[in-house]
Amino acid sequence: MDMPKLLDGRLKLRHLVLVDALTRQGSVVGAAAALHVTQPVATRSLHDLETILGVSLYKRGARGITPTIFGEAFTTHARAVMAQLSQAGRHVMELADADRGTVAVGTHLAGSNVLLPVAIARLKAQRPLLTVIVREGTPETLLVELEAGRVDLIVGRLTAATDEILTRKTLYQESIELVTRSDHPLSDRVDLTLEDLRGFPWILPGTETSLRRELEEYFVRNAMALPDNRVEATSFLTVRRLLLETDMIAALPSLIARDDNRLTPLPVSLEPIGHSVGLTLSASRTLSPSTAALVDNLRIIAGEMAPTCS
Repeated sequence: MDMPKLLDGRLKLRHLVLVDALTRQGSVVGAAAALHVTQPVATRSLHDLETILGVSLYKRGARGITPTIFGEAFTTHARAVMAQLSQAGRHVMELADADRGTVAVGTHLAGSNVLLPVAIARLKAQRPLLTVIVREGTPETLLVELEAGRVDLIVGRLTAATDEILTRKTLYQESIELVTRSDHPLSDRVDLTLEDLRGFPWILPGTETSLRRELEEYFVRNAMALPDNRVEATSFLTVRRLLLETDMIAALPSLIARDDNRLTPLPVSLEPIGHSVGLTLSASRTLSPSTAALVDNLRIIAGEMAPTCS
């Protein structure tokens, strides 16, 4: 096939925005709603883009659309362009007013309860007019947000090495502990085994998380089935409230229990379960001044916390 001519004026920014929405939503109807346009407009724009590229970007099915190999590739590039443009706008704004700026940070359970709030507080003390936007989500969702430039960095568990797309930087190592409320029936026991926990309800992370897979392997190694009486949740606010209001047990990063006197760890070892907490950044984008300032504070706070994390 001939090389697509993407700089002849036919390709518009709206085409890139549409592809991002189509891939996220999985349907033309959903993408149109997200972009506040009609379905015929979205369909026509997609047809125009496929004509420009000379390939089909999506497979149409009864339940929606699925990206082809061409669609997956173009979505990646579209999100990269959108991210660069978004960063360019913020960079110009920050150059025009050095005291202002915006940084959007994505976070999930690891690192969200202590590291990030303390770093933000210190950053705001230094630059009170800087706006910090915190977005919570699953690791998979946040990676899409980072790719598209809707977040500037992710703070949380690192589960892969740096590659050509993402840069990952370790801040500290953190262990995982079994946690209950401080007045739980088991909280005063010092000789507990996993078998002693069998009759209690549990809170487990969602099946899409690395910690869930590691816990499943832990139960297999100890010849026990996963608890039948369980809740699956990744929101710390939900997990904490359930722990305080019930006899539930949860596997959480060690800093969470140590930072909350209403929670307490149980003396049941989960080794070798643990993880690296750190930063995930786009390998192709230069940090804006605001993002760099937050990264500097995260590194400083992590260095201060490191001795208490394992």
